[in-house]
Amino acid sequence: MKLSADMKAFEERLGHQFGRPELLLRALTHPSMSSPTREDNQRLEFLGDRVLGLVMAEALLKADRNAAEGLLAPRFNALVRKEACADIAREIALGDVLKLGRSEMMSGGRRKQALLGDAMEAVIAAVYRDAGFEVARDVVLKLWGKRVETVEADARDPKTALQEWAQARGQQPPRYQEVSRDGPPHQPTFTMSVTLESGETAKATAGAKRTAEQTAAKTLLDQLESGSA
Repeated sequence: MKLSADMKAFEERLGHQFGRPELLLRALTHPSMSSPTREDNQRLEFLGDRVLGLVMAEALLKADRNAAEGLLAPRFNALVRKEACADIAREIALGDVLKLGRSEMMSGGRRKQALLGDAMEAVIAAVYRDAGFEVARDVVLKLWGKRVETVEADARDPKTALQEWAQARGQQPPRYQEVSRDGPPHQPTFTMSVTLESGETAKATAGAKRTAEQTAAKTLLDQLESGSA
């Protein structure tokens, strides 16, 4: 099987040339494009999540040989969560080569964080299946770069950090609500609010509910830390 020019260019950005290019094609095929003769990337995504986890666990242990599990766990979560995978996917323009059905393409699928994160995990699995763990580890470490060394010791996502802030003060978990939904049906934007039991609140708008919630949580955390909430 020969890859197209754009797929060859993606191989270069990824840093791996496939001996079995059908694995790469499968990794980039969203379920909206699957058919009896075309497998989608969901099974590879499942595997890639585990490969990425092992690579990051090993890398963190090596980067800080004295860190306790309580410090390693939040760093690990920050490096493997879907947002981090989506960031890497954007850096190598993975969205440009995603195989999407028409409806998903019309709804801006090439920019969706969840789709990019899932596909990045699937691509990692494809490299692993194509060339083994050591090659997959090298590819992942090259793509993640200095993130492993610079990830913050307190690298929790904003929603988790805000929940821990509330629990430490005897409050109920933060409450998230959809304030509004705007834009066309194929590309909506969501405004979400987060409110603490003690009354502090913040809002944010984004193209996905989860992203808006994370941004609202970060905004409220920043306000709490600065004393302006």
